[in-house]
Amino acid sequence: MSHSVRKSFRENWFNPVFWGRQAAIVTQGGRGAAWFIHAPCGELVLRHFCRGGLPGRFIRREYVFTRADAVRSFAEFRLLNKLITKGLPVPEPVAAGYRLHGPLLYHASLIVRRIPDAKPLSECVRNTSSSKTWHAAGACVRRFHNAGVFHADLNCMNILVADQVYLIDFDRGRMMPKQASDGWKENNLSRLERSVKKCLEQLDAEERGQLWRSFLAGYRSD
Repeated sequence: MSHSVRKSFRENWFNPVFWGRQAAIVTQGGRGAAWFIHAPCGELVLRHFCRGGLPGRFIRREYVFTRADAVRSFAEFRLLNKLITKGLPVPEPVAAGYRLHGPLLYHASLIVRRIPDAKPLSECVRNTSSSKTWHAAGACVRRFHNAGVFHADLNCMNILVADQVYLIDFDRGRMMPKQASDGWKENNLSRLERSVKKCLEQLDAEERGQLWRSFLAGYRSD
């Protein structure tokens, strides 16, 4: 957190209501719990941690509290800082917080800097630069894998294209031990391929296949 942000930061920043008209809900991805924030210190993204899938229908924001340094938003904040020091393209973390709900549960929030003019990889289809963009996305994911970075939810919405390709949303992400086998990398790619089929269902199989082949060519270009 920069000095200027540290001086102006308030706990209310984690509440989208505090921002009023300066907050706009993220309509793509975000599970309905992320907001673009127009703040005095710049453009930010506020995210409330939420469960996905079937568990999210019953327990949306609650997580079991064990200790402060195990809070999910703190873990992601630390990981993002570590990835930035490695020169990897991720959003800059600004603030992380949590609030206890009773003695056993908590809600978590994270604020990061918004990546200017970014759009999800899923929108980069059917134009003259699509193959080049997907090739670059593959090379980007390979950089993270080479650095031993495991992304727990690698999908089309968490790969953003702007001045370069970025990865976002590192909840439950971690650094893998050097002695680990490469199976986790293949599982990461398989998860992403399933996301491609789901997010790009409007394309025919050949169009999706071409984009995926471009991605793999970029991934294997080292």
